[in-house]
Amino acid sequence: MIRLAAVLALSFAAPLHADDKPIELFNGKDTTGWTFKGDAKKSKWVVGAAKLDEKKSDNLAVSDATSAPELINAKPGSVDILTVEKFGSVRLELEFMIPKGSNSGVYMMGEYEVQIYDTHGKTPPKIGDMASIYTYAAPKTDASKKFGEWQKLEIDFEAPKFEGGKKVANAKFVKVTFNGTVIHENVECVKGVTPGGLTGKESAAGPLMFQGDHGAVSFRNIKISPKK
Repeated sequence: MIRLAAVLALSFAAPLHADDKPIELFNGKDTTGWTFKGDAKKSKWVVGAAKLDEKKSDNLAVSDATSAPELINAKPGSVDILTVEKFGSVRLELEFMIPKGSNSGVYMMGEYEVQIYDTHGKTPPKIGDMASIYTYAAPKTDASKKFGEWQKLEIDFEAPKFEGGKKVANAKFVKVTFNGTVIHENVECVKGVTPGGLTGKESAAGPLMFQGDHGAVSFRNIKISPKK
């Protein structure tokens, strides 16, 4: 197994918004700034270049990256990985790739999940299918690609707001664009967090978390910009 000690250098082009300042999540030397939910010894996260595993359809085969490396959960049954740094309202861009049948997710603030699931071609998509906001909203249309292909998520997210310890505004997915198609707009998380999150509680800030305790997945070109 390739250990998560190689460099995952994230390059940022122009900010996602004129007033935003992109945050580089990796220091270019090691994995300082990231941690795991659960037992780190069970982690199957590695750094390299991923492709479909010809021997095991639910795995990803990993080789050394020749250019920009990927953050890869190579096999099912790993642990979730999350940033040490916490964020509130942000704009997030990333690309991901999954093998056949895989199930993963992107958790904003560690608590609000945009589903990653191999349900390409399912029409109409339902809550729980690819790119749904888990428990809250199915995507407007199936914009997913087949397993083994790289796919892009763009998420404009607003954190819940608190005053005097009391919540005064719910978390909201302002817009989610998937492979160039807008699939969610103004989805408010009125009932709080989605299942499977980091703490199960709402707060003003939280980490970016990638689900690894289900299926294999690879991420690349991760860009996060806090909103003012």
